[in-house]
Amino acid sequence: MGKYSIEEFINKTKQDEGENEYFELETPRILEVNLSDQVWAKAGSMISYNGQIKFEREKMLEHGVGKMFKKAFTGEGSSLMKATGNGRLYLADQGKKITILELDNDSITVNGNDLLAFEPGIEWDIKLMKKVAGMMSGGLFNVTLKGSGKVAITSHYEPLTLLVRPGENVITDPNATVAWSGHLQPDFRTDISFRTLLGRGSGESIQMEFSGDGFVIVQPFEEISSSGTSS
Repeated sequence: MGKYSIEEFINKTKQDEGENEYFELETPRILEVNLSDQVWAKAGSMISYNGQIKFEREKMLEHGVGKMFKKAFTGEGSSLMKATGNGRLYLADQGKKITILELDNDSITVNGNDLLAFEPGIEWDIKLMKKVAGMMSGGLFNVTLKGSGKVAITSHYEPLTLLVRPGENVITDPNATVAWSGHLQPDFRTDISFRTLLGRGSGESIQMEFSGDGFVIVQPFEEISSSGTSS
């Protein structure tokens, strides 16, 4: 069998039949969900499946009136779909790198554009950074997840985790910030000259400042959603 034969390609890239974890990284950019009940995933992230699986768009009142109003206010920056049934489900989001995190009775806040999927038992809530709503188009929309179970997040290229310690604040670009410890509350600051000095246009630069004890995950890419809302 030749080095570049179709058979060799199939052997190198075929799905792993032996995997049986709820979430598995089939490749660094494709998530396999071994579905036996249901899972919440980013709408439009399904690339393939087998078995008997039904897909439903998140219903307006499925998660309560409060979350419905928040989603309306944020312009529904990240719609969810529910997959129910039995089978293998494959998810991806624009070729972004996928990271699986297992929550153990703790919490994490994820940029609304970078949340790919999570187990149905995890509690979630939408957060809108109101302080920045007037400074960025549409504000900044995030999802706080808490409880126990797996969460899959995405990033452009390899993510970097920055440790936040008392007295050692971490400052990030909002469009490059993927997630952070659920108990951290970022502050927003502006720097009029920052982008001008870097040759990136005029006007104010908005930065997120994290203080306390925890972590922040960033990506080497500034992401702005197609709707015009900063992600």
